[in-house]
Amino acid sequence: MEKPITFCFTTLILSFALSSSLVAETAPLKSAVETKLQAQKDVVTSQKTIDTLVDQTKDSAQEYRDAIRKSDSLSTYNKQLAKLIKQQKVDLSAIQRQLDNVEETQRNIVPLMLKMIDTLDKFVRLDLPYLQNERQQRVAALKEIMDRPDVTLPDKYRRIMEAYQIEMEYGRTIETYTDTVKMDGQEYTVDILRVGRLLLTFQTLDGNQSGIWDKESKAWKKLSTEYNRSINQGLQIAKKQAPPELIKLPVNVAGK
Repeated sequence: MEKPITFCFTTLILSFALSSSLVAETAPLKSAVETKLQAQKDVVTSQKTIDTLVDQTKDSAQEYRDAIRKSDSLSTYNKQLAKLIKQQKVDLSAIQRQLDNVEETQRNIVPLMLKMIDTLDKFVRLDLPYLQNERQQRVAALKEIMDRPDVTLPDKYRRIMEAYQIEMEYGRTIETYTDTVKMDGQEYTVDILRVGRLLLTFQTLDGNQSGIWDKESKAWKKLSTEYNRSINQGLQIAKKQAPPELIKLPVNVAGK
C-alpha cells in the first residue's frame, strides 16, 4: 500500500516541477511578446508621426511652390506696371505740351475768328440784299457765341465755318422767295429771283412789273416789260416748276 502513495507524491512533485518550469519559461516569453507588441505599437505610432510630418512637408513644399509662383507673377506684374507708368509719364508730358500748344493756339485763333466774323458781317452788308434778316441774324449769333464761355472753341470755329459755307453756296445756286421791296417811294410785295450773286430781280405777284437791284446806286430799279416773261420763266425754274433752259435776263442793264 505504501508504493502507490509514494508514486503519487512523486508524480505531484514532477508535475509541480514541470509546472514551475513552464511558468519560469513562460514569463520571459510573455515579456518578449509584450515587448514586441509594444515595439510594433511604437512603430505604428512612429509611422503615423512620419506620415504626418511627410504630409506637413508636402503642404509646406506646396505652399513654398505657390509662394514662388506668386512671387514670379508679382515680379512680372510689377515690371509691366513699371513700363506702363513710364509710358504714362511720356504720354502726360506729350499731353502737357499739347495743352501748352492749345493755349497758344487759342491766343492766336480767337483774334482770327473775330476778324472772320467781322469780315462776314461787312460782306453781308455790301452784298446783294437777299435774305438779309436771315443772314444778319446768323452773323449776330456768331458774335453772341464768341462771348459765351459755355461754348467750346472748336464749336465756335465750326459755327463760323458753317456760316462761310452757307454764303459760298449762295454763289452757285438760284432761288426764289417772297419779300417786300421799296421802289420809287412805294412798297411792293414781290417774288424775288436770285441767280447766284450775279443777279437779283423781282416781279410783282400779278406779273405786270419787274425790277432789278442796281449795285451802283444800291436801289431797286424798274425794268422794261419786255423782261416780264423771262423773269417769270426764271421764277418757275427756281421753284422747280419748269425744266432749266436758257433765258434772257437783264444782267447788263443795272444803272440804266
